[in-house]
Parts: sequence; C-alpha cells; structure tokens
Amino acid sequence: MTDGPAPHDETPPVGVIGGVGPLATAYFLQRVVQLTQAERDQEHVDLVVLNHATVPDRTDFVVGRSTLDPGPVLARDARRLERFGVSFLVMPCNTAHYFTQQVLDAITVPFVSIVDVTVAAARRRAPGLTKVGLLATAGTVASGVYDDAFAVHGIEVVTPDEADQARVNAVIYDQVKAGHPADPDELRAVAAGLVRRGAGVVVLGCTELSVAAVDHGLLDEPPFLDSMDELVRATITRAGHRVR
Repeated sequence: MTDGPAPHDETPPVGVIGGVGPLATAYFLQRVVQLTQAERDQEHVDLVVLNHATVPDRTDFVVGRSTLDPGPVLARDARRLERFGVSFLVMPCNTAHYFTQQVLDAITVPFVSIVDVTVAAARRRAPGLTKVGLLATAGTVASGVYDDAFAVHGIEVVTPDEADQARVNAVIYDQVKAGHPADPDELRAVAAGLVRRGAGVVVLGCTELSVAAVDHGLLDEPPFLDSMDELVRATITRAGHRVR
C-alpha cells in the first residue's frame, strides 16, 4: 500500500543563473540558507541552480580582451531555468549584469537585479547620499552598470585609481577565484581611499569580494555595503520568506 501522491507545492522555485563564479554561487546559496527565518528544512527557499562555470569570462569580453560573448550563453541558461518552471531569476554576479538586457529578452518571468537592489540599499543606508564608492572587477567598472543605476538618483560613483584597482583585482582573481585566502586589509585600504574622496558608502560590487566579506566580517564594518548580501535578502523576501 502506498501513501498516495505527494502533495503539490504550488510555489515554484527561484532560478539561479550560477557558476559566474562557482565559489560566489556557493556562498550565495549558503547565505540564503543562513539568512532565511526557518526552524526546519521545509521552511527554506526552494531554488534551482544552473552552476554553469564554463560561461566565457565576463570581464575579458567587456574590456575587449576576448571576443567570446557571454550574453547568449547567459540568455540560454535563463531560458533553461524558465522552462523548468521558476518563479523568478537571480544572477549572483555583478559583471554579468552587463548582459542583463539579453537575459530579459530571453525570458518572461521576472528578473531581480543585484545592481538595482544594491542601489536601493545604499540609498536606504545613507539618505542624501551624493557619492558612492565601488569595489568591483575592471569589467563591472568599465561596464558602467552601477554608474548608470546610481546616476538616476543623482549619485556619483567613485572608483579606485589604476594602482588600487590592481589591488582589488588581485583579491578577486589571485585570491578568491584561485581558491586562496583573501586579504581583507587590501579592501579596507582601498575603501578608505574612496571614503576620503567623499564616498558615503562603499559597495562591494563583485560577488568574489562578497566571499571575502563573509569570511572576514567586513559586513559589520562601515562603510561596506555588500551586493550579494542585498541580493540574498531580496531573494528571500521575493520568494515569500522572512529574513532572519
């Protein structure tokens, strides 16, 4: 004798365009679990993750070092997740948001932007904000996705000079992406320089930097505002759950 068919869950899962990069995706999933108000397994967020690590390098394409366009690949991944039956999509990679329009053109379900939720959080954090610092990949900086989003609200984005950007790149590529420990003091030093230039908030606009932030407690230090943390919170809330 069987127990009969399993009850149907009418709430579709969240779709995660992942693998860009793989460790950042893993941390995103971990943070969703950690920050969801839940007392048992069944109270957590249902997610479907496409951990597509071989998507062409986003920064290399944006800055012209590669002709391999990640846009069609990300769009195809978004369609695959939509066909699975997700309620909405997220993409825990800032640089990949340069290709947002290609993703939007490929789907009909909503897409929650890490850039939009971070801009909203910065404005809540510091009412009257006029300048915001950005620590990110050279690709995100060059893409202007944060410049455009903040400019709508009359907020100027300040970014590191060439030497300091090289320090940020080293943390992202030589440390986190390479599987080595991150040096948080490098991020603190670069952020301090942006604050001296008038930044009221310093956005960690790269999910690899978010990994370093979680590992080293940077989220508790002003003036850091972490883009992945904001996407995690928005994902939990949009999925109908409460943030712990």
